Amino acid sequence: MEGAHMTVIDTGRRPVRTLAYRGNSEVVLRPRRTAPMRPAAGVMVYRGTGVRMSRAPHRPRPVSVTMTVILAVVAALIAVWLVALAQARGAASSGTSVPEQLAVVQVQPGENLQRLAARVAPDSPAGSVVERIRQLNELDSAALDAGQTLIAPVG
Repeated sequence: MEGAHMTVIDTGRRPVRTLAYRGNSEVVLRPRRTAPMRPAAGVMVYRGTGVRMSRAPHRPRPVSVTMTVILAVVAALIAVWLVALAQARGAASSGTSVPEQLAVVQVQPGENLQRLAARVAPDSPAGSVVERIRQLNELDSAALDAGQTLIAPVG
């Protein structure tokens, strides 16, 4: 078999080799691929999704007037409930409002507006007190200096 070529197909994980015979000895020409050969491609056949579906004709059923009214009433009740809940929470948080009594206070070293508000009106929401201090003193920034005097709600 002088000069004959033969391809050896291996189904294992070893590389497929192309062999050539020269005289009585085998010569490996080069590795071809590291994976087994794939079978020849055939025609793709669609077999469906595997989910049984009815082939009967279906007509869309219109929503009745009664069902529409019921859904509208339920939506209105939910909206009223949410508004009432929001008002109840607003009333609970406004129960501790900013005190009406004002006083002149002096800023302590290392104190900022939040700490000052907590010191002068500990029972009131700090954010509201800070806003009132800014309004009363026409402050543009939150920076304070030690010893600075400010008008603040106290109580």
